[in-house]
Amino acid sequence: MSVPTHLAHVLAPIAPTHEQPDRISITPLLKRLSAPHPQPQRNVPAIDIALAWARTFENRLSGSQLASLLTLLCSTGLDKHPDVIAECAEAMREAAAPIDEKQIQQVLGKRKRARGTYRGGLCDIVGTGGDSHSTFNISTTSSIIAAPLLAMAKHGNRAQTSMSGSADVLKAVTPKAPILENLTAEHLPQAFEDSNYAFLLATNFHPGMKYAATVRKELGLRTIFNLMGPLANPVHNLIEVRMLGVAYQELGPIFAEALRKKGVTKAMVVCGAEDLDEISCAGKTNCWWLKEVPNPKYQEAEDEDESEDEEPKYIPQLETFAIEPADFGFPAHPLSEVGGGKMPKENAKVMMSLLRNEMERDHPILHFVLINVAALLVVSGVCDSDSSELGEVITERGPGGGRWKEGARLARYCLESGRVLQEFEKFIDLTHKLQVS
Repeated sequence: MSVPTHLAHVLAPIAPTHEQPDRISITPLLKRLSAPHPQPQRNVPAIDIALAWARTFENRLSGSQLASLLTLLCSTGLDKHPDVIAECAEAMREAAAPIDEKQIQQVLGKRKRARGTYRGGLCDIVGTGGDSHSTFNISTTSSIIAAPLLAMAKHGNRAQTSMSGSADVLKAVTPKAPILENLTAEHLPQAFEDSNYAFLLATNFHPGMKYAATVRKELGLRTIFNLMGPLANPVHNLIEVRMLGVAYQELGPIFAEALRKKGVTKAMVVCGAEDLDEISCAGKTNCWWLKEVPNPKYQEAEDEDESEDEEPKYIPQLETFAIEPADFGFPAHPLSEVGGGKMPKENAKVMMSLLRNEMERDHPILHFVLINVAALLVVSGVCDSDSSELGEVITERGPGGGRWKEGARLARYCLESGRVLQEFEKFIDLTHKLQVS
């Protein structure tokens, strides 16, 4: 197999075998990554790393070469460089199952969910995992509670760093659990026709991930794969709003910059002071908020030929600050009171008690979830409206200029109105209907 000349510094030909006719070597890149250099990111462009990384999802790298790449990225620190994270995440998304984005946009347009400065686009709330706190499934539960007001496209998987991952807890719901494997790329438009909530099981949308499974398991290290999940949502191009939790403070500005580099204009990266990948119910949480603001250079194109080169209508403006439970109108609770750390069946029971609005109003887990839902609602822009048919608007602003208490009020409304359970049951019914068709 030949390699184009302009890629020779990354890839090299390799003799094909009957079992693996399409294998390729990334030895040129590995040599550059392993060469002594005080700042390796300066002589190995992120796009070169992403080019090699992308071959993983085509099953064109041997296990030893993939293991070498992952280990070198870790040892050089390049797996935590915003350029590398941004480019590798894009390569992973490009390898995902194809999605009819235009059809989904048409479906969302018909639903007319705009409110405040939220335009009705898709939303996601997700964490990197790996914070070792073993808390309850906060982002998964929060994604469901936000569904009455936001079009949620929750991207998740089975447990990687805990006993109960997002997919695990959903599959353990009783008496009727969603059949997550049934919602594939071709069914996404129908999902948003039927419900305001969809759970995108990572293995359904990233089939190429299976080629890395054995190497990841044998390495036993946290690698760049562990950082990709929050950035690999297959409907990335349609996501208007993101809230992303990271497990270490150092990752906050890195992820914010990685998002900014790929044109994201409405997102917030959070990390609890305890190195928690959620907004903490125990104390301070550091926030990196990419606030969407009008682009002064934007001019609407007069014809389609000009539209590809035009400036974006909105640009992100980064604000950093800290928030705490009191900003949402809640007391603080120690993390020991909100422990998950249990098996999926137990966490699913707690989650359904919450979704059915059966939990005590002042329960620590409920407060923990509502804080995170509230923040997502604030970031979305639904709290920017000065009038609401859902009750009296709380206009008070807190850190970063956010209406955090209004977010908490709307989160309570979603839960207590019964609409949360309705949206979730619509999603469950859809996944069973897809099984029949």
